[in-house]
Amino acid sequence: MRLTIDEYCKYFKMSKEMINSKIKAKKLNYIIEESKTYIIVTRSSLDREKREEIHQEKNMTPRENTQIAKPKTTVATVIALYQKENSFLKGKIAQLEAKIDKLVDDKEQMLRDEIEKIERIYITKDAQLKNILELIDKKMKFERADATILEIESFNYQSGTELEQGVVELKEYLKSLNIKSSQRKIIKKRFLNAYDNDSRVIHKEGKLYLDFSKYDYSDLLAY
Repeated sequence: MRLTIDEYCKYFKMSKEMINSKIKAKKLNYIIEESKTYIIVTRSSLDREKREEIHQEKNMTPRENTQIAKPKTTVATVIALYQKENSFLKGKIAQLEAKIDKLVDDKEQMLRDEIEKIERIYITKDAQLKNILELIDKKMKFERADATILEIESFNYQSGTELEQGVVELKEYLKSLNIKSSQRKIIKKRFLNAYDNDSRVIHKEGKLYLDFSKYDYSDLLAY
């Protein structure tokens, strides 16, 4: 009778280290088949109970292996598994498509809300800008109206003072004087600085006039 090392350990209650030590010391008979070690045990060295135990376990092993043999896989079984897996994947795909559709709808709604928000902001800004422009336009109209009134009043004043004899244009009068050009410029500048607050200086159509029949200009004409 031959036993594997594991079987020998089991039946004789010995450790593998001890058995391997005995094999190296050649205290046990053994053979090696297909790289597997078998220990040779004579029946005479075993008592009756041990022989029966080993015999029963040896006979039971094939039956146990037969009972736990796996069933063969048939084509129908494989097809059924594929169909089940296919149904599962279809369900997952449907769930993913539903989630994608919902995400797309949510994104589109967010974009619409953002566009409406921007449009409301621009409408508000346009209204504010329109009000500002209207206020500026009104202010400019008032300023133009005031300027027009001042021009009319100035023209009326100058027209009323022009008609009497003895009125002479400043430029022509200065040319008639035997003075230097630099002196004429000084006198003209003096008249320009004075005509706003000096009633003797008459201003009309961008020119200055003197009325010697009414006023004395010796202070302004000094050189």
